[in-house]
Amino acid sequence: MDRIKPRTLSGFMELLPEKQIYFEKMLEKLRESYSLYGFTPLDTPIIESSEILLAKGGGETEKQIYRFTKGDSDLSLRFDLTVPLAKYVAMNYGQLAFPFRRFQIGKVYRGERAQRGRFREFYQADIDVIGDGSLDIINEAEIPGVIYRTFNALGLKRFVIRINNRKILNGFFELVGVGEKSAEVMRTIDKIEKIGEEKVKKLLVDECGVSEDAADKILALITCQEKGIAPLDALNEYVGQNETLDLGISELSTVVKYMADFGVPAENFMIDLTIARGLDYYTGTVYETQMLDHPEIGSICSGGRYDDLAGYYTDKKLPGVGISIGLTRLFFVLEDQKYLNEEMPAAPSDVLIMPMTEDLSPAISFATQLREAGVRTQLHCEKKKFKQKMSYADKLSIPYVVFIGEDEVNAGKVTVKDMTSGEQLTISPAMACTAISAKINEKRTITPIKEPIK
Repeated sequence: MDRIKPRTLSGFMELLPEKQIYFEKMLEKLRESYSLYGFTPLDTPIIESSEILLAKGGGETEKQIYRFTKGDSDLSLRFDLTVPLAKYVAMNYGQLAFPFRRFQIGKVYRGERAQRGRFREFYQADIDVIGDGSLDIINEAEIPGVIYRTFNALGLKRFVIRINNRKILNGFFELVGVGEKSAEVMRTIDKIEKIGEEKVKKLLVDECGVSEDAADKILALITCQEKGIAPLDALNEYVGQNETLDLGISELSTVVKYMADFGVPAENFMIDLTIARGLDYYTGTVYETQMLDHPEIGSICSGGRYDDLAGYYTDKKLPGVGISIGLTRLFFVLEDQKYLNEEMPAAPSDVLIMPMTEDLSPAISFATQLREAGVRTQLHCEKKKFKQKMSYADKLSIPYVVFIGEDEVNAGKVTVKDMTSGEQLTISPAMACTAISAKINEKRTITPIKEPIK
């Protein structure tokens, strides 16, 4: 029989057990953080009808989608979590309570060119608040609070949430005479961080057909901070000249006003008028989150306000605001930059019990006692040499090994070895359970990420 060489497809990530534990801990922290804000978990199918997924697609989306037929069915793998949410809300409108707050963490698929740090199968972690007919601006102010708490729970401290409002840009474009080209201009200025001010101006003039005067005014506004001018001060010059612009300034001011109350320190957010978000459906506040020590990585969490979530599926007006974390890419970056916290327990078990008697009842009973106390416990009953069993515990970084031999059974005790310090004690099962549980609980608060000391 010919052997098939085992391999993983390009653009798909598989982790060894230790790293998978770090990833699972990140998922756990995200779920805990999202739940604190009253978001309900949601899980939608990975496979949907192509008609559903491509309703607002076309262009690049259709090129990247994994699409196939099964019998007479035209099916596709979901490429994000937003379109399935739109379908879900439209389909279950009558059964949902609004505002509908959901979080979803799941895999999505895009058939784009795989490269370092970019994947074809990856996890997204999304939250969205959906309103029925309207949605108050306070929801847009709360989102940065969720971002801040979530990244702090993971262990990240040095990041900045950059915020803007699409109405400001749209209104200003109308004011300088390029309103009919706003989507094209928006996508162009969104590239300023990657290609620089000079090249963006050239694109605005040569490809978007914007006059040099209008291009200069646009660039002067969005780069005002570089000249030492606060964005809201720069915008005040234009108050009263355009209704859309005035509304955007008012909304941005409201968001900024409440962010401190939502627990976001001033050093962790900034107004950035260059933030446009390339997608056309954003209509209000937009967010991008950046690691201060690695700005070259780009946004690690982004999103914004949109006014018509499910227009392709229902005539109901369902405005919303949401964010998405590309979790697989973020994990890859954190591992690559040595951010994974080596202090976090990454063993599959807290305790490994080695029975050393023919009767396994005492070992099994103690394992049950530990598990009832919330201690992850594994029995090693294989016919292996003692040295091999110890090597197994060491390789998995299991912090405690328990020996139960004839002497321990006769004395009604167990022998516990701390694999880190090498200390070994023979004590009662109850004392061992209490001591191990206390030590393990101390380490459960350790975050999966620890920023390197600069």
